[in-house]
Amino acid sequence: MDFFELELAAQAWMAQDPDPTTVAQLRELLKSALTDSAALSELQDAFRGPLEFGTAGLRGKLGAGPNRMNRVTVQQAAAGLANYLIANNEIGKPIVIGFDARHNSDVFAKDTAQILAGAGLVPMLFASYVPTPVLAFAIRELGACAGVMVTASHNPAQDNGYKVYLGDGRQIVSPVDSLIAKQIRQIDDLSAIARSQDIQQAPIDLLNAYVERTSQLVLNGPTTEAIRKNVKVVYTAMHGVGYDVTSQVVAKAGFNPLKVVVEQRDPDPDFSTVPFPNPEEAGALDLAIALAQKESADVLIANDPDADRLALALVDSTGKWKSLHGDQVGILLAWWTIERAERVGKKVAGTMASSIVSSMMLEQLAHARGLGYENTLTGFKWVSRVPNLIYGYEEALGYCVDPKAVGDKDGISAAVMMLELISSLKALGRTCWEILDELAKEFGQHLTDQVSVRVSDLAQVDRVLSALRQNPPEVMGGLELSKIIDLAKSESGLPPTNGIIFYFGKPDQELFARVIVRPSGTEPKIKCYLEVVSKNPDKSVAQAEAIRILADLASDAQPLLIGN
Repeated sequence: MDFFELELAAQAWMAQDPDPTTVAQLRELLKSALTDSAALSELQDAFRGPLEFGTAGLRGKLGAGPNRMNRVTVQQAAAGLANYLIANNEIGKPIVIGFDARHNSDVFAKDTAQILAGAGLVPMLFASYVPTPVLAFAIRELGACAGVMVTASHNPAQDNGYKVYLGDGRQIVSPVDSLIAKQIRQIDDLSAIARSQDIQQAPIDLLNAYVERTSQLVLNGPTTEAIRKNVKVVYTAMHGVGYDVTSQVVAKAGFNPLKVVVEQRDPDPDFSTVPFPNPEEAGALDLAIALAQKESADVLIANDPDADRLALALVDSTGKWKSLHGDQVGILLAWWTIERAERVGKKVAGTMASSIVSSMMLEQLAHARGLGYENTLTGFKWVSRVPNLIYGYEEALGYCVDPKAVGDKDGISAAVMMLELISSLKALGRTCWEILDELAKEFGQHLTDQVSVRVSDLAQVDRVLSALRQNPPEVMGGLELSKIIDLAKSESGLPPTNGIIFYFGKPDQELFARVIVRPSGTEPKIKCYLEVVSKNPDKSVAQAEAIRILADLASDAQPLLIGN
């Protein structure tokens, strides 16, 4: 698109944009693009095409243009969603709308509510920001036909997003995403969209009900309040919306008040202390670790900005604070799901699940304890759909410990379950590290890591995956290729997706590795997930072998991801 075409598109956009801020930004960008190549590139990207509506809904950079998050794209999405729901006989039914504290989240939520009301639905809008798990809980609690959560989760400050759930309280999957996207594409005149101010406020009792339900998970468990009070907890909300609800749940569950990282406690859409508000990012937990050291805490817990993820750090055997990988927390919560039931005289029955990029250990644990197991595509929209689910997780810090109440990942319920586990172990003079060692002794040392490359051109992702399909690596980490599963084909047994699984060595051998290459679902990245299993009976040897091969795998993977 040349500048003349861009200018025409921009003028047409400004004519329908109801936001004076983005109109002013676009005018300035047009002016700068005449002499500034960077501004021209930004303008071209903003009008490159519509922001794609997929199984994660919408997510992208804030700004003017069809390839940005703004009031135009959100209103189009809301109108398309309304038309989809009406076509499926949901007219007159409630739909719950929540939002976080990012820039414009409240505006996008209100726009959505007005359009849904104008279409004959019954929008129930939260009066203030809420964590994503509370929105997912509210859908089922109210018997709503759908839900919308305005959030970009752990993305950078310049982003926002738009998650859509149906009446089962789960995020949409194919083909629903395509059907809604088709309706969105038919919306080209915002002035023709009916609107109404007939918006109900979501009942305040929803928050109380969530707090009551989540705290009851622990109150019905095997620990006493005295045991729970013996744990000192440092918490960070990562500038998000998790503090109020998390602190209430923790208190009602009988734990001590949280020691809070004050600088990150209150919502801040600019995330002023962290460039990337993701607990997995290097440096994100520095303030929390400093407070944990000062307070001599037993554990550090962190939510991401919309509180659907949980990060954890503990003191290791050397006395240093160490963050746990998502797979470590995932397997600990799985172990505790089984263990805590046995301690109160119950037996767990059902199925555990994890995404394909999560550790292979959960399958072994589930089967060893007589439980079902199912592997799913990445994302809780898939994990939550497993029949008879009792527990599910994915390595990107997402855990579902109460699937009957919340059909999504929930960093708050996962937090109190981890606190219950840690308090129980402390009462016995034990640690999470010891449990992980015992599980490694039973199932092999499983070490996981990932390598990712951020791309400016999404076509690079397809080029890399195409090259790997045509010329797969014969050796990685010193192990020979034994099997390939192309996730784009039906041979995987999963819904087709763009990704490849490579196995090196064999499961019955002492050393075995798995490498998965796929695009990120939320960021412009290509990701490579690595796992090494060492079954050497000598713990120190197994750890050394796994660490060495994992490092070699990462080294071998890097050039593959950039196309070398």
